[in-house]
Amino acid sequence: MRALAVLWLALAPVMVQAQSNAPQAEMAWKQLADPAREAEARALMEELRCIVCQGQSIADSDAEMAGDMRALVRERIAAGESAADVRQWLIARYGDYVTYDPPMSVATAPLWIAPLLLLVVGVGLAMRTFRRRGGR
Repeated sequence: MRALAVLWLALAPVMVQAQSNAPQAEMAWKQLADPAREAEARALMEELRCIVCQGQSIADSDAEMAGDMRALVRERIAAGESAADVRQWLIARYGDYVTYDPPMSVATAPLWIAPLLLLVVGVGLAMRTFRRRGGR
């Protein structure tokens, strides 16, 4: 029991330092004044993956990084950039992983081809099994 208390006391400063004291990005939660621009920004935020959470879009994530990314999206769209341009800029900055719909490339080709190959193999196995049973 004493060893557990010592371990907790040793890790307490590390846990405190893990939390950021940086102020949150100004545009992370603040909507744009133009409803059309905000809708465009919101639609783009739904398409982008939170790099920290990985399973959530930046629109749904409470992670500090997602807030920074939301702010970047809103600031760039407010400055007149199109959603497609902002998306391409984020992909260039963070990689294809940042989007839920990665473009076809050498690195992502297995992600696109593997489901089709598995489907073909599954259909082939099913046909072979049905032929064997049908012949009896």
